Amino acid sequence: MPVGPYQSPLAFISDAELDAHHAAQPVDYQAAPQPAGLKLRGVEKRFGDNLVLRGLDLDVPAGQFLAIVGKSGCGKSTLLRLLVGLDEPTGGRIEFVDEEGEAAEPNSRIVFQEPRLLPWFSVADNVAVGLGDGVPKAFGRREAERALKGVQLSEKSKEWPSKLSGGQRQRVALARALVSRPGLLALDEPLGALDALTRIGMQDLVTNVWRELGFTAVLVTHDVAEAVHLADRVIVLDEGRISLDLEIPRDQPRRHGDPVLAELEGSLLDTILGKA
Repeated sequence: MPVGPYQSPLAFISDAELDAHHAAQPVDYQAAPQPAGLKLRGVEKRFGDNLVLRGLDLDVPAGQFLAIVGKSGCGKSTLLRLLVGLDEPTGGRIEFVDEEGEAAEPNSRIVFQEPRLLPWFSVADNVAVGLGDGVPKAFGRREAERALKGVQLSEKSKEWPSKLSGGQRQRVALARALVSRPGLLALDEPLGALDALTRIGMQDLVTNVWRELGFTAVLVTHDVAEAVHLADRVIVLDEGRISLDLEIPRDQPRRHGDPVLAELEGSLLDTILGKA
């Protein structure tokens, strides 16, 4: 269930800042995609006198699906912004590693709550934006079509964004993030604006593409049921610190209403609401 109203600070990132984020991580289109794990040591983030993140230590193995939950203002979106390079920590360090623990380039991408598509670009061209600059046109077209197929939207490649439903637009945004085959995919409440049935379908889609492509995923959400349904592991942030680190058994069937998952959701809610 969702915990309170939510509007992410990441929603206020400018289009120019997002374009610069893509351009700063050009795609090596001849390289195979590799998941990037995370090592955080003593990570702090301060805004003036406000210490938002307080000495975070966190290891995320390459290929893991991590969800971050907590009350508004606990530091979730601030942490996500640091992980994708849209901001720098005030203290501590963030390292990216491959499956052997060696230093790796993350080629990180992010999906926001709003699709933020360019209305004057076709669906395929919007997806190709995720490849950044310097990519051959034929390759960009082919990879955009591949990414759209992965999100079950091939038939819409030549459409304009205005012709799509809300769920379809969010699938285009997901394809734009996936087209570069990222090692790290950040998801900032990407399904929060969708209706319940569309949201369930998108949760299944996100799970399928994660399993197929093998990237490391970090999801910020206020919906603990969504976190448990999607992730291998859920952490609760409270005033900039990790107050709970909960493993979700991958062999547990991810059916909505499953009693085992419901018990895990209860543990998360108790921690978030201070009842644990």
